[in-house]
Amino acid sequence: MPSDFEKQSYWQERFASETSWEWLESSKCFMSIIEPYLSALPDHGRPVRILQLGPGTSDLGNCFRSQGYLDVTNADYEPLALERGRQLEKAAFGDVKMKYVVADATQLEGDLPLSHKYDMVVDKSTVDAVCCGGKTALLRMASSIKKYLAEGGVWISLSYSSERFAIEQLPFDVEVIAKIPTPKLNESDPEVYHWCYLLRPS
Repeated sequence: MPSDFEKQSYWQERFASETSWEWLESSKCFMSIIEPYLSALPDHGRPVRILQLGPGTSDLGNCFRSQGYLDVTNADYEPLALERGRQLEKAAFGDVKMKYVVADATQLEGDLPLSHKYDMVVDKSTVDAVCCGGKTALLRMASSIKKYLAEGGVWISLSYSSERFAIEQLPFDVEVIAKIPTPKLNESDPEVYHWCYLLRPS
């Protein structure tokens, strides 16, 4: 990814015209991976709380809502992305019930109340954009996410990299839960995959 993917100015310019875009895989594909882990979450006597980091213009939030998950917070540091999200939700359902919060994935403490814990945090290649800022940015993101996970909560991340979380001091145990082959232009092309990770606090 180009290094400017970590800069808010890049996303502001992009979302000025972009209304819908899916990174790496369709939301339907990502949901098929997520669903078994959603159903296995601990019962805290309340609706499942989901935090989506860097939703951009994806319809993943709408996929959660269509499955009956309404306590979904979509957090992006670019306000235009959140406006696009509201528009997509209203177009699909006729109203807006999910939450949209301006927040930086590497320092959520400044934007979200620490008293609000989430059962699942998801990102659809947001981690790849954050990593344009180096390993320190990824560690900040991981540390921040850990503070917001409820007991038994998990982080599920989709990335183009097979070594995205192969760094020291990561406060999570990491497991690859899906290895998704990408389409080939030619039969002789090498195999290329997208990787879905399950992260549990260590």
